[in-house]
Amino acid sequence: MKESRIFKTTIGGREVTAEIGGYCQQSNGEVFVRCGDTVVMVNVTMAKEPKPGIDFFPLGVDFEEKMYSVGKIPGGFKKREGKPSDKAILVSRLIDRPIRPLFPKGLFNDVAVVVTPLSVDTEIPPEVYGMIGSSIALSVSDIPWNGPTGSVIVGYVDGEYIINPNNEQKERSLINLSLAGTKDAIMMVEAGANEVSEEEMLGAILFGHEEIKKIVAWIEEITKEVGKPKLDVELRHAPEELEEAVKAYSDEKIASIFAIFDRTERQIYEDKVTKEIMDHFAEIYPDDLGYVADVVYAMKKAYVRKRISEEGIRPDGRTLKEIRPIWVEAGILPRVHGSGVFTRGQTQVLTTLTLGSISEVQKLEGLDDDSFKRYMHHYNMPPYSTGEAKPLKSPGRREIGHGALAERALLPVLPSEECFPYAIRTVSEVISSNGSTSQASVCGSTIALMDAGVPIKAPVAGIAMGLIKDEANNKVSVMSDIQGLEDFYGDMDFKVAGTKDGITAIQMDIKIKGIDENILRTALAQAREGRLFILGKILEVIPEPRKELSQYAPKIISFEIDPNKIKDVIGSGGKVINKIIEQTGVKIDIDDSGKVFVAGLDMDKLQAAKKIILSIAKDPEVGDYVEGPVVRILAGKGALIEINPSKNALIHISKLSKDRVERVEDVLNIGDYVKAQVIRINDKKEIDLKLIKKF
Repeated sequence: MKESRIFKTTIGGREVTAEIGGYCQQSNGEVFVRCGDTVVMVNVTMAKEPKPGIDFFPLGVDFEEKMYSVGKIPGGFKKREGKPSDKAILVSRLIDRPIRPLFPKGLFNDVAVVVTPLSVDTEIPPEVYGMIGSSIALSVSDIPWNGPTGSVIVGYVDGEYIINPNNEQKERSLINLSLAGTKDAIMMVEAGANEVSEEEMLGAILFGHEEIKKIVAWIEEITKEVGKPKLDVELRHAPEELEEAVKAYSDEKIASIFAIFDRTERQIYEDKVTKEIMDHFAEIYPDDLGYVADVVYAMKKAYVRKRISEEGIRPDGRTLKEIRPIWVEAGILPRVHGSGVFTRGQTQVLTTLTLGSISEVQKLEGLDDDSFKRYMHHYNMPPYSTGEAKPLKSPGRREIGHGALAERALLPVLPSEECFPYAIRTVSEVISSNGSTSQASVCGSTIALMDAGVPIKAPVAGIAMGLIKDEANNKVSVMSDIQGLEDFYGDMDFKVAGTKDGITAIQMDIKIKGIDENILRTALAQAREGRLFILGKILEVIPEPRKELSQYAPKIISFEIDPNKIKDVIGSGGKVINKIIEQTGVKIDIDDSGKVFVAGLDMDKLQAAKKIILSIAKDPEVGDYVEGPVVRILAGKGALIEINPSKNALIHISKLSKDRVERVEDVLNIGDYVKAQVIRINDKKEIDLKLIKKF
């Protein structure tokens, strides 16, 4: 007999239940979260011992899309789920980011968080309930974790903030914000927005945090009722004696590293000093060199942080608000449809843009309703960008996440399909990396879009903000345009992208137990200042989109026909449309609403194809003039004229001339091209013509 406990609350006006104890008995912690017809199962497990030699916390988070949850059978030959979709990877990252900082330092046991949507109502997406479920499962488990957290989606519709909006509200919302935090602070922010102000975005975050506090209180009550005692896991920390010895020997050596502002010089010297320290302790602590390395890392981190916090000096000598030198190029690649290079310090991104026909949009098949993505942004970061000699790999979670962030930042400024009927793909190649490559890819993509002649509403730039929070002295230092070392040793990576008028995307990751309103307000204001500076640098080089598309880009025209005529244009087995394509050399796409897209490199051929399609889609009327070739001679009766690829019409022998005609061949032969006038249409839609002239 099933024994379980059910806990209820209300989130965003909907009842949410958490069922614990009835399933998955061998997990360290489990929960079934239900909201309406959406049901999400979360399991968390931890290895009993850390793997030998491991020196990092191996947390794995997986969001498992199951097509049965929406009543679908997976496509493909195997008819089963394959590798995670980009959407699943992005959701896994959303779940990971707020929970990771709350595990105790020194924990090296494998921890796995598996989130499985079992039933999905597409009006109640499972992502946020997977985030809440991961917090519940960890909280009630015996795994050491300093939660709970709460999570919400915040929309902004008609001047009002909405918790967990439905699909219709999302469509109209100016903000789509995923938010997670504890009862005291914000842990994670991920947002797309339609050029909203800093105050509007901050308002959404604070509004969402109030709901998060209620969710956290609910989870705390659940934990009191059914939570397991936390395991007493041995955490890995350096012995005190070793730590003191390493600090005494290394203090001045570590300080000397960061007296060098040039990154390349500093790295060479740092490698030398680190080797000297490790060699020195190799004989003293031969079995504990991992701990020595941990102490050296902690000393470097502490020194960088102290210098920033107390002196306002960053590793490269900049002040807190200072942005690295920027230079911009546009149109460096002749054959691609658009290209741009954005360089900020040692971070450099080359973005290319390709325009395609509407049929080249990406179909998204997952737990949402099937949809199509017209704009695709892909991000690549090869090892050479950081000076490493490693094999190339397929895009991982980082690449997919950064690509999605840049895509989200640029989407609000793209022209509508009606104004610009193209599929658009940008590819950002990180060719040198030292921090903030995702935001450099936003800038590079803006340049490439304008170089291609895409009529964007406004240019978009991005900047990454960093944070050093000195708890002992109650001091906060917010840094603009962080580089790799500041991200590595800092407390926050807060990316903000937008136009001169407002924010289009935000992503925040932190390594501490949250940030408050004052830090958010400072970071947003400082980010705006930096963003406007960067936009100015871009506009100096390319102030507006080019007036003409690249000669190598396809030209596309669009128009509409009666949906009832689509079958006539396509023809049996595609016979008619394929004939048009063969005649004109164009590419033709027709959607179910009757919208037609014709693509090619020659505008005359596009217009010719359009003329043929319209001739098929429009029923001829008596008095209309038509043109076409003679396709058949009917002896003694007349000639059949192809007035469009799906329709022939008859010119009776008596209508070939004012004079008497004995043989049709005396006037017309197969292949002749003629102009004729419609003189009669019978009940069967058969058309009779009168010859006007032969070309």
